[in-house]
Amino acid sequence: MDFTPTEEQEAARELAGRIFGDLATHERLRTAGTGTDAELWKALCAAGLPGAVEDTGLLGLVLLLEEQGRVTAQVPFAATCVYGILAVTRHGTREQRARLLPGLRDGTTVVTGALPAAGTVTSRDDAAHGRAAGVAAPTGGEPAGVVAPTDEEPGGAVAGGGRLSGVVEWVPWLGDATHVLVPDQDHALWLVRTEDAAAVEAVELTAPWSAGRLVLAGTPGERLGGPGTGPGLAGPAGQSAASGGQSAASGEQQAAPGERLGGPGAAAARTAYADVLAAARIAFAGLQAGVCAGSLARAVAYTSVREQFGRPLATHQAVQLRAADAHMDTEAIRVTAYEAAWRFDEGLDAEEAALTAAWWASEAGKRVVHAGQHLHGGMGADLDHPVHRHFLWGRQLDAYLGCGTELLAELGDLLAKGDPS
Repeated sequence: MDFTPTEEQEAARELAGRIFGDLATHERLRTAGTGTDAELWKALCAAGLPGAVEDTGLLGLVLLLEEQGRVTAQVPFAATCVYGILAVTRHGTREQRARLLPGLRDGTTVVTGALPAAGTVTSRDDAAHGRAAGVAAPTGGEPAGVVAPTDEEPGGAVAGGGRLSGVVEWVPWLGDATHVLVPDQDHALWLVRTEDAAAVEAVELTAPWSAGRLVLAGTPGERLGGPGTGPGLAGPAGQSAASGGQSAASGEQQAAPGERLGGPGAAAARTAYADVLAAARIAFAGLQAGVCAGSLARAVAYTSVREQFGRPLATHQAVQLRAADAHMDTEAIRVTAYEAAWRFDEGLDAEEAALTAAWWASEAGKRVVHAGQHLHGGMGADLDHPVHRHFLWGRQLDAYLGCGTELLAELGDLLAKGDPS
């Protein structure tokens, strides 16, 4: 394996670093609050960085997200690239790519996703929204909501699309998104316009992201791959992408068909879902690597000038050891994210590598951002200090990727299935 960036990847990273460094200042971040910094998002799209991911691949995206994480730039770059550009490029039909990608490139279309996601799915009757599905917070590897396509044909295929019902308790960047990518309980992927949702309710997260609770009740959805058109764009391993499986319970409301992304076949739908889930885990692990690097850089700068007992804090052995541990953790997150992204781009099996990267990003990430804040001493307790944003982002990414024990359990199950003994 070779993690050396190509000329295109390196040029994109340098450009992203300049734009993020110039515009994602502490003052602008405070002004942005929980919303997107519109000027920064416009600059990134004008520079062609979201669209560049089509050519630079997931490893190129990880490099860009590191630059975003270093300054905790308040834009939905990771979400719209993973759930929008990469998902549509790899799994959309020719027509869907032609229709959706231009808006994703220029930033007028912003996509987020209900992955990584999990929880125990339970049915319930909701008087306001008909029959919906309640789901726990998104932390593991199962779908974040049950969406129920209707107007089914014999064999489980949905005629021309469907209307979806379900609840996703929280989706990052939902407040800024025009579309959300939602998996159903059969792992088919659906694009839903946020303006069509029954409700988008603001949810406060640890990090200042414009998250929301998504309620679908007979909501029209578009399925990744197209109805009755066969598979969409094949993935790098030659597997057909984004086909659909049949869905389960439908809502009480009558459903008018929407447009579907994906052809028939539950196995292919599972492949598309697993592909997008792996890409999301790898991308957000890369974002965490940047968050940790930025936190550690701030701690090093602070301890190098802050004096105690007549000498800089950085000269104390305990401080050096804490910083060294944080550095090793940050490098572990980075290298596992690079390896997983490289495998993904090369068309190799990346599911185990993605889980490994997610585990390091979750477990080691929170250690690093705690260390960064601790090394600032009393200043680390100042909620307005820039290092506090790294702390909040690191803890939120830990929650989004899932706790370490859940990720290890999923990885163990995956390894056990592959053991011939």
